[in-house]
Amino acid sequence: MTGPGPATEQRRALLAELAAAVPHPDRTQAVLVGVDGRDGAGKTVLADELAAVLSGRGRVVVRVSLDGFHRPRRERYRRGRDSAECFFLDSYDLAAFRREVVEPFTAPDTARHISRRVVHDVGTDRPVEARAEPVPASAVPVVDGLFLHRDELALLWDYSALLEAEVAETYRRMASRDGSPADPGHERNRRYVLGQELYATRCYPQTRADVVVDSTDLDRPVLVPQSRAISP
Repeated sequence: MTGPGPATEQRRALLAELAAAVPHPDRTQAVLVGVDGRDGAGKTVLADELAAVLSGRGRVVVRVSLDGFHRPRRERYRRGRDSAECFFLDSYDLAAFRREVVEPFTAPDTARHISRRVVHDVGTDRPVEARAEPVPASAVPVVDGLFLHRDELALLWDYSALLEAEVAETYRRMASRDGSPADPGHERNRRYVLGQELYATRCYPQTRADVVVDSTDLDRPVLVPQSRAISP
């Protein structure tokens, strides 16, 4: 998604507030930061910006996206191409994400390595053979992705943000970015709209995230109380 351009004062202030809230790790174990949100909410841009702010404050940051851990197409659509439950439950290889990212960064042995930050190319639907990378001591992995507050992942984060935006606005952004239908009610979007509703009603991510950010206006994102978070 195209970013908001040069950061406005309000956006810079929000990023500074988020960065200040990220805990400091000890010398042998990383702090895991998650940036959750529906497609088009702006999570990749915000995660990149937050990583830059943290780096500017002397933190060692490693950027990871859950999009590098998609399952093969045959698994993502095994319940049917229109299945919302398949979108919610089967999009990502969470076991690989834990093995390749979570366990190496949270292990007390800093000599361990993160095997890969990506295992599958969703465009080509092929595995990716990425080289192993050393795990920096006291690192801050900043992870963006969908469904980061699922039951299997919710307790991993030392700090997490949930980005929310008006549904119509997120689909307008995706239409501009991907050429997909701009109408959330379009049949091609049904799988994704209903999948996000499943996530919201089963996992209550607004109550699991440390902060909820309304990013309907990318230039003027605001922190909102979880009790007033935007409905799916």
